[in-house]
Amino acid sequence: MATILVTGANRGIGLELCRQYAARGDDVVAVCRRSSPELGETHVEVIDHVDVTSNSDLARMRRTIGDRNIDILVNNAGILMGDTLETISLDAMRLQFEINTLGPLRVVLALREALSEGSKIAIVTSRVGSLEDNGSGNNYGYRVSKAAANMVGVNLVHDLGPKGIAVGLYHPGLVATEMTRGNGIPPADAAAGLIREIDALDVSNAGEFRHAEGYQLPW
Repeated sequence: MATILVTGANRGIGLELCRQYAARGDDVVAVCRRSSPELGETHVEVIDHVDVTSNSDLARMRRTIGDRNIDILVNNAGILMGDTLETISLDAMRLQFEINTLGPLRVVLALREALSEGSKIAIVTSRVGSLEDNGSGNNYGYRVSKAAANMVGVNLVHDLGPKGIAVGLYHPGLVATEMTRGNGIPPADAAAGLIREIDALDVSNAGEFRHAEGYQLPW
């Protein structure tokens, strides 16, 4: 049984990750800003009122974890605020950067002492953060924040790999959540794909940018 911590756990992909990990017998810690009835029904441990942009919230999360070791950390919390060249809001871009890019880094920094050799860190990023794959433009804030999140992940590979901690970057696909206004595949399917990819992660293949369907994506 592994101890797994999932951020952004109250709905969508995060909720499904909690459900599926719990169903296979893992010890799940669900971290979110506000819990939900659906998350409560999973009967996993919930640490709510945690905003990944808040150092004090993350410090409280760390205290709650205590001396437990985290086997798998899934940085899933994220936000999408669509824009075009004509509608860009720099404030919205900064918020997306705080959540999508600095959020995973803050969580890792808060939990460093709870990670050890054999632990895994998964960053749920997006293929829209790929420079090579960008064929449509727009979504400046989201694209930039996810491209930067990819760099955070690669940096962590170099810094944590020598300690035996593997880091992977994953695109879940276009998933039917509130973020995508219901467009895409069911969250349960995306979560299952992410779990398969994370199960296969180790230090030998760390740092790959992978689709939940099982193939590598271009940077």
